[in-house]
Amino acid sequence: MDLEFLNKKYGEGRVVSAIKKLSYKEVSTMPKAVNELTPTVYIFRHGESTDNKDMIFSGWRDVGLTKKGEEQALELSEILKNKKIDIIISSTQKRAIDTMKLAVSKNKRASKLPLITDPRLRERSYGDLEGASKLELFLEDEDLCQEYRRSYYKKARNGESLEEVVHRVKEFIEELIPLMKKEKINVAISCHGNSIRGFRKYFENLSDEKTAQIETPLGVDYISYNIQ
Repeated sequence: MDLEFLNKKYGEGRVVSAIKKLSYKEVSTMPKAVNELTPTVYIFRHGESTDNKDMIFSGWRDVGLTKKGEEQALELSEILKNKKIDIIISSTQKRAIDTMKLAVSKNKRASKLPLITDPRLRERSYGDLEGASKLELFLEDEDLCQEYRRSYYKKARNGESLEEVVHRVKEFIEELIPLMKKEKINVAISCHGNSIRGFRKYFENLSDEKTAQIETPLGVDYISYNIQ
């Protein structure tokens, strides 16, 4: 991210304002199930990636965690270390896989489990926008940038809409639930901001608009649901 170039082109004040608007500041409440007598699924977002730090449309780019991202996952590990976890599942992307490994590293049982990956948990594809600067697009056309980021239906060329992500996550959930009920097991899932929206829409019966607007913190915390 060439801030010097952007400051010269758009003005430092406008750039600072854009960065603030693009930064996560209103994280949604993280619902947590409390009934330990029924199977529970724990779901969390990966820690900060290099693309998060640089405000890049990441999508299916396979980027790693920053040092801060690793620290966020280790913070999460303190919360998860005493949870009963029987299966761990991640998106196929490196940032989610690495987050899972760190997040269960202090859980004696979960840290020894084989890691299962599933492509349906991947981040939303941003198609031709992947690798492009969110900040620069925001400065060029704020409404268009926010539409790409927060519309339920709009998608970049060769990319996915949030609606399509929700659909593939729903398919995953509807396979997972019968297994959890049959085996009476708890599951931990590491995924991404948009795939988490799919989980929240399913379990909380959110509207399309609400699903597109909710924010999830990078690493550090989880949501959980009891499977009745």
